[in-house]
Amino acid sequence: MKTAARSDEAIHQAVLREFKCDPRVEDAHIQIEVRDGVVILTGRVTSYPKRMVAQDAAHRVSGVLDVANDIQVRLPGSSVRTDSDIAQAVRKAMESHVEIPHERIQSTVSDGWVTLEGSVDYWYQREEATSAVRNLVGVCGVTDRISVGIEEVSVEDVKGMVGEALQRRAERAAGHIDVKAQGGTVRLEGPVQSWSERRAIVGAVKQSPKVRAVIDRLHVDLLL
Repeated sequence: MKTAARSDEAIHQAVLREFKCDPRVEDAHIQIEVRDGVVILTGRVTSYPKRMVAQDAAHRVSGVLDVANDIQVRLPGSSVRTDSDIAQAVRKAMESHVEIPHERIQSTVSDGWVTLEGSVDYWYQREEATSAVRNLVGVCGVTDRISVGIEEVSVEDVKGMVGEALQRRAERAAGHIDVKAQGGTVRLEGPVQSWSERRAIVGAVKQSPKVRAVIDRLHVDLLL
């Protein structure tokens, strides 16, 4: 059964309510705008994790097609660190996680923004590395350029992952999602019913040790 799309004003109010219901969201200085189902967040917060919390909260709202996160991170004086201090903290954080092959990951810090480069064998190792860094004091943002895997992945393998992910969630078949694979790079394109469904599909594909990159061209279609 098709469901009518929510108006931009209804989405705006729903995002506001979601922010108020999540105590982790620092919403006092966040502005919300909605254009054709796309939520645009601006303003400022006091840490990078709080920036991502606001983004995730907006994505949870029904009717949201995408989120443009333009929130700025303005660290309080007590959280400001030099790039040298942050770089040392990044290295220690990497070395303290046994699941992260830290010797294969390099970091660069510029004005509090951390860029990670290198290679790992599994997608979860890449996500562990990013997670270990984003919560460090003084970090304003993280760019993840770590590559994953080296084996060939087949289109059939990826379609199987997508189908299984949706079956676990009791959602519709994945037959009309277009899948392309070359080397270890997978491209996904087509409509899904919700952001959570989109995230489930991409997350399932990322779990394969053969996948080193996912190009996500899925889009939310509420009338699907």
